Amino acid sequence: MGLYQSCCIVILYFMFLILKPELSYSMSCTSQKFTKNRLYEHCNDLPHLNSYIHWNYNSKDFTLNLAFVATPTKPDGWIAWGINPNATGMIGTQALIAFKQSNGSIVAKTVKLNSYKSIVPGELVYRVTNMEAMYSNGMMVIFASVKLPEGMTELNQVWQVGSSVLNGTFPGIHDFQTENLNSKGKLDLMKGKSISNGSEDSRLKNRNIHGILNVVSWGILFPIGIMIARYLRTFADPLWFYVHVACQLSSYTIGVAGWATGLKLGSQSKGIEYTSHRDFGIALFSLATLQVFALFLRPKKDHKYRFYWNMYHHGVGYGVLVLGIINVFKGLEILQPQSKWKLAYIVFLSILGGIALILEAITWTIVLKKKPGKSNNKLYDGQNGSNIGRQQPLTS
Repeated sequence: MGLYQSCCIVILYFMFLILKPELSYSMSCTSQKFTKNRLYEHCNDLPHLNSYIHWNYNSKDFTLNLAFVATPTKPDGWIAWGINPNATGMIGTQALIAFKQSNGSIVAKTVKLNSYKSIVPGELVYRVTNMEAMYSNGMMVIFASVKLPEGMTELNQVWQVGSSVLNGTFPGIHDFQTENLNSKGKLDLMKGKSISNGSEDSRLKNRNIHGILNVVSWGILFPIGIMIARYLRTFADPLWFYVHVACQLSSYTIGVAGWATGLKLGSQSKGIEYTSHRDFGIALFSLATLQVFALFLRPKKDHKYRFYWNMYHHGVGYGVLVLGIINVFKGLEILQPQSKWKLAYIVFLSILGGIALILEAITWTIVLKKKPGKSNNKLYDGQNGSNIGRQQPLTS
């Protein structure tokens, strides 16, 4: 019960850390002041990337006067704000971008985002005037006036920050963390409200669910199932076998759900790829599925092929174990949760490893006491009529 209760506590702690809202300690847009007596009627604290939007909207000539304020990822990075006339994402956005040039001056430019790999400098579909940029106290500001189509009082806004400027002349690619992917929404120019994109909130929720399912499956249940097979047999034979099968089938079932949410996320995130995480996931799921078949291909203990089945079962099992833990950490790099979450998983693995070392010593002590002088026997069940194989770790 002690191991079971500890696992439950760890799982609940992971879920709490993933699902709880991030706390943000930042200034409000209402406290921000600008030079040249620039005053704005409306302002919003944007929900991501420590960014703010200030604006006036003239409904007579459909002109939007704005100031976009954000903190670049690094002092020599860049910030951008834009309008997507046809969709809610990045592709198709007509953007204003500011960055520090190699000579140290701040410049603002207009760019069209035709795709994730095609950023074209030039005039936008909207007429932009009075464009200016400045840098102060670690924050960049873009000022501009944008002529909007008649009757356009609500727009799809997209904003972003980056860390590098290539050769001091053009911004480099931004991060693809949760904050960066969710930096979009609607802006109601008349009501003065910035509205988060509901579909993006749904995708963030799916990312968290995907992470939870796979941590619980491959990162927690599967290693525990291996420990049950390796050590519990010494104390509870044949009960260990049924507990082992139940644990690993539960792990696989939850893993299938995690795989499905990953496929759904991929279909919702065109142009965004986490290649190594995906490749490890494919290899992991393939090996795990192969391992499930081991249950149906399992020969009897005295069968001549039992030795080879043991090699196949143990080898694939260890492969799933290693790939699962590696991919959990790769997933953590993508989700970028609070550092406590990663630390909690490292502590869990350390505790599990410590328990395994203790049980390893106890198991071999018991095995050697039960079978003195027969340590050279073959390590698979039924060899020469010996039962020593039943005492060997991971023989099912």
